[in-house]
Amino acid sequence: MARMEMTMPKMGESIMEGTVLKWLKQVGDAIEQDESVLEVATDKVDTEVPALHAGVLQEILVEEGQVVAVGAPIAVIETNAANAGASAPASAPATPAASANGSANHAAEAAQVPHVPAAAPAGSAEPQTGRFYSPLVMSIAREEGISMSDLEYLPGTGNEGRVTKKDILDYVAGGKQPLTPQAAAPVAAAPAATPAAAPTPAPAAAKPQTAAAATKAVPSISGGQELIEMDRMRKMIAQRMVDSKRISPHVTSFVEADVTDIVNWRNKHKDAYKKREGENLTFTPIFIQAIARAIQDYPLINVSIDGDYIIKKRDINIGVAVALPSGNLIVPVIHNADQLNLNGLSKKLNDLANRARTNKLKPEDLEGGTYTVSNVGSFGNVMGTPIIMQPQVAIMAVGAIKKKPAVIETPQGDLIGVRHFMFLSHSYDHRVVDGSLGGMFVRRVADYLEQFDPSTSI
Repeated sequence: MARMEMTMPKMGESIMEGTVLKWLKQVGDAIEQDESVLEVATDKVDTEVPALHAGVLQEILVEEGQVVAVGAPIAVIETNAANAGASAPASAPATPAASANGSANHAAEAAQVPHVPAAAPAGSAEPQTGRFYSPLVMSIAREEGISMSDLEYLPGTGNEGRVTKKDILDYVAGGKQPLTPQAAAPVAAAPAATPAAAPTPAPAAAKPQTAAAATKAVPSISGGQELIEMDRMRKMIAQRMVDSKRISPHVTSFVEADVTDIVNWRNKHKDAYKKREGENLTFTPIFIQAIARAIQDYPLINVSIDGDYIIKKRDINIGVAVALPSGNLIVPVIHNADQLNLNGLSKKLNDLANRARTNKLKPEDLEGGTYTVSNVGSFGNVMGTPIIMQPQVAIMAVGAIKKKPAVIETPQGDLIGVRHFMFLSHSYDHRVVDGSLGGMFVRRVADYLEQFDPSTSI
């Protein structure tokens, strides 16, 4: 028999940690190779983690709700030596004594980590106004009662001086001393004056979010009201929307497009497409194709901002907002959308939407988006003012298609006829996208839709 450590997998290029949502197997359960053992949540996606080896789940090292760094051990699986193969020696050195004391060692390590940085929570000389804070950092700050002014003075060790999770937890472990300039001197002196007391706050700092949640005040309601706590995804969405409105000055331009030819084309092909592919042919792939073409014409829409620099993206990766059965929203990404034809876009979109609704998306399905489209028309809305997905600088909402009387120009003169129209709503970040660029872009998308070739094959 061999003992194999199961570790937190890396679920995306920028993912450094995950939260254990639920254990699908319990100690003593038999596990097949590639069978799902637990559910893990990251900033990008919720997903199931499979076992790399068949065996018996011998020990669970991480509780549900606990945040774990990528690569950290989360469970121990006892396998047959024959099944473990060449990888068995890597985990075999763990002695019975070490495994028996494994939980205690992990707890001791967790208690020791906060002590080192807790001695130096001195604030920055100048406030870092306008600095980006991740949803996780903002969530911890809110639950711990840390003001935005203190956050702006908190030194960051991340890229471009950004505050990391470790930075803010170290600050909490140090007693959350005020970081404003007038309080800077006492903050620096406090740890030196009481070195012996440094270990005292460590137990509370090991799981600051859990402690804060336990003491969080519950709103009082009357008898005619119902109190519903936000789930994890809704909290994340709420924080990201607030962050986006704080970071980006939003401006929205509107254009109405005549999409009669597109409606007639889809009505002609949808039944044959459904029979051939077993999937629905929707309008959204056509919208995505028009947006991708417009991005090629106006590449400065396909950018992000990092400090005083504009990062121009070569790839055109279009995110599509998908409503989930839970009522939440998720945005999977069609990578290199400009390189796919209508059939490729349709199949990719249907695949992502289906996997999003069944919680089968992978982290890479949600990464790398450079522009986003939201089909508010699917809910019967004629237009909307969407909020930008950071760090992108623009997003488009497409409204419901409605029949309207319109003037039709013909060689014989103007006529009144019934046409299909829809509104395009383009929200953009006014820091880098001015009204001329934002307006011309949405107009170009409308032009591509109105110039749709009815002879297009799919």
